[in-house]
Amino acid sequence: MLKLGCLIDRLGSHIVSVSCQSSEGLNNVNRVSSQALAYTVRESYLCGPVQRRNPAGICAAGVATYGENAVEYESHAQAAEDKVGVLLLNLGGPDTLHDVQPFLFNLFADPDIIRLPRLFRFLQWPLAKLISVVRAPKSKEGYAAIGGGSPLRKITDEQAQALKTALEAKNLPVNVYVGMRYWYPFTEEAVQQIKRDRITRLVVLPLYPQFSISTTGSSIRVLQNIFREDAYLSRLPVSIIRSWYQREGYVNSMADLIQKELGKFQKPEEVMIFFSAHGVPVSYVEKAGDPYRDQMEECIYLIMQRLKDRGINNDHTLAYQSRVGPVKWLKPYTDEVLVELGQKGVKSLLAIPVSFVSEHIETLEEIDMEYKELALESGIENWGRVPALNCTPSFITDLADAVIEALPSALAMSAPKNISQEDDHNPVRYAIKMFFGSILAFVLFFSPRMINAFRNQLF
Repeated sequence: MLKLGCLIDRLGSHIVSVSCQSSEGLNNVNRVSSQALAYTVRESYLCGPVQRRNPAGICAAGVATYGENAVEYESHAQAAEDKVGVLLLNLGGPDTLHDVQPFLFNLFADPDIIRLPRLFRFLQWPLAKLISVVRAPKSKEGYAAIGGGSPLRKITDEQAQALKTALEAKNLPVNVYVGMRYWYPFTEEAVQQIKRDRITRLVVLPLYPQFSISTTGSSIRVLQNIFREDAYLSRLPVSIIRSWYQREGYVNSMADLIQKELGKFQKPEEVMIFFSAHGVPVSYVEKAGDPYRDQMEECIYLIMQRLKDRGINNDHTLAYQSRVGPVKWLKPYTDEVLVELGQKGVKSLLAIPVSFVSEHIETLEEIDMEYKELALESGIENWGRVPALNCTPSFITDLADAVIEALPSALAMSAPKNISQEDDHNPVRYAIKMFFGSILAFVLFFSPRMINAFRNQLF
């Protein structure tokens, strides 16, 4: 499995720390500029703060809309008169080992993954090329271990077809599209097909239960950029379901899977329920206003409450996996907690990949291979793992309900131009940035600290 941490330490009078990683997807930024930080907080979620342990107070499905000129729907029958599209968003993954290096390049070329200081943004592509070439051999080993490529596209296509069938069963004919962030079919391809099909109303459904600026946030920014530049798309009514971890159907589906797997243990009541969520840097939460940690904790609370309603009172814990680099990540860490549980005498453990609704490298290789081996070495004797939801019927049905609920709130997407983007068109400022950026880049890349950082983190 690919894991990459890169450190850019002291730069002039500023200290910049960049953490970047790929475990087929969820990726991280340590520090953002104040301008980008404000934009992220403003755009990340419109329903307000998460109401901890109060599911009734959370807005339905975390739906957000854009722009003006709302089209009001008085009935579900009226919604059916439109040509409705549903866009599923995911990160994507290499289909074959040959695809690994270009996939990594696409990943690291994204400024939301490796956020460089403004003076260094012209180095984004060269840096992405360097990292992707260096890391490709190790990443290929991880994908080879799970069959030679990512299953994410196949599973997402199956989810799209299942969702289309579920919506048609509810008398809502739709076209369902799949847009991947870093591999085929790219989000841009899906949007162009939406335009060719003359969709008149669109629901955007990121396949991430909890919102993070590094997953849903990044994908939404891509859509904003595309729609902003197209006259037809900018007028298309769009509703974005930003998070849905609190939905009854999702919570019930997760509880069902956990209950089923618990039944496979000889003594189900003694099993530790171990939620492993993908981590993000602490700075995401504390400085950029990312609601991910609060939403994750609320999600675990809701699932455990549902299990308690069924008479299941097992101990449980939450930890965060896939940390990389020298920055602080959300704690506790999955690998450290597994060791601690073994030392405390826990003998039976059920791992639950709560961040993911599809099997991919982080479930199939990191959890099923790396963490299982670590757990057994630490003294845990009985290991189980809850499968990802994939196309679980109750899960797909709930997604269909979420789409139907989101339709009435669809508005024309619009977003103001970013001030920083306007500044980049100023030739004088751009020339100054390039001049000083080149000097600083030379100092940075040939400094002893940078050389040591690349040696320690890349190799």
